[in-house]
Amino acid sequence: MSIGKSIRLSSIFRRDTGRTVIVALDHGGIAGPLPGIEKPAEVVRACREGGADAILATRGVVSAAAGEWDRTLSVILRLTGGFTVLGGKFEEEVISSPEAALALGAAAAAVTVKFGHEREGEFTRQASFVADACERWGLPLMIEAMAKGKDMRSGDPKGILLAARAAQEIGADVVKTYYTGDPDSFRRVVEGCPVPVVILGGEKAETLGEVFSVVHASIQAGGKGIAIGRNIWEHGKTRLMVEAMVGLVHEGWTVAQALAHAGA
Repeated sequence: MSIGKSIRLSSIFRRDTGRTVIVALDHGGIAGPLPGIEKPAEVVRACREGGADAILATRGVVSAAAGEWDRTLSVILRLTGGFTVLGGKFEEEVISSPEAALALGAAAAAVTVKFGHEREGEFTRQASFVADACERWGLPLMIEAMAKGKDMRSGDPKGILLAARAAQEIGADVVKTYYTGDPDSFRRVVEGCPVPVVILGGEKAETLGEVFSVVHASIQAGGKGIAIGRNIWEHGKTRLMVEAMVGLVHEGWTVAQALAHAGA
C-alpha cells in the first residue's frame, strides 16, 4: 500500500481499535431531502460532535456543510450514482472522479458494484478503472459490494462472501457490504476478504435494538465498523445515535448500553 493511502486510511480507521464509524449521507441525490438530512450542515455537525470518524457524502453535501469539516471528520466521496427514485433503474454510473475527491479534501473515494446484476461486467470494469486512478493518486477506494443473483436475497451469505472478495480483487481498500445475518457466516466473509469489511445499514430497521444488535454482532465477528445512514439519522436523534455507534464499535459497549444511551 502506498504511503498516501496509508495516511488517508489512518484518518478513517482509528489506530487504537482499527475500526471506524462512517455515517452515510449520500442519499439526497437519489431520494431527495429525506427526514433527517434536510439540512446537511446540521447533520454533519451532529455526526462530528457525536464522534463519527468519516462521512460518506456527495459533493453537494460536502459543499453544503463546508463550515462543519475539521481534522476529526473525514470525507469519503461517492463517485457513482446517476439515478433517482423517480424512475431510474438503480444502475450505477461513474459520475465523478478520484481527482474531484482529492480537490474536495476527501480521504477516500467510494463506488458501488452490483455483483450478480445483468450489467455486472460493466459495473466491475468501471470500478476497476476507478481503482487504477485511485492507485495513482494514493487515494483509498471503498467498494460497496452488493450481491443479488437469481433467487438470492441481498444479504445472502454465499453471495456476500463472493462479492466482498471480488471487490477486493478489483482494487477495494475497504469493502462495505451487508451483514449476513449471523456471526459465523459473517466471520467467513471477513476472513475471506484481505481488506477491512464494514457493514451497511440498508432500509430503516423496525427497532433500535435490531440496529444495535446487528452492529454488535458484526464487530464480534471481526467486522471493522459501519457505514450506516438511515438507521442513524432517520431516528431523529443523530448525535445520540452516532455516540451509541461509537460506543459499540470503539468502546466495547453492549447492546443494552447503546439502547440506554439512545434513550430507547
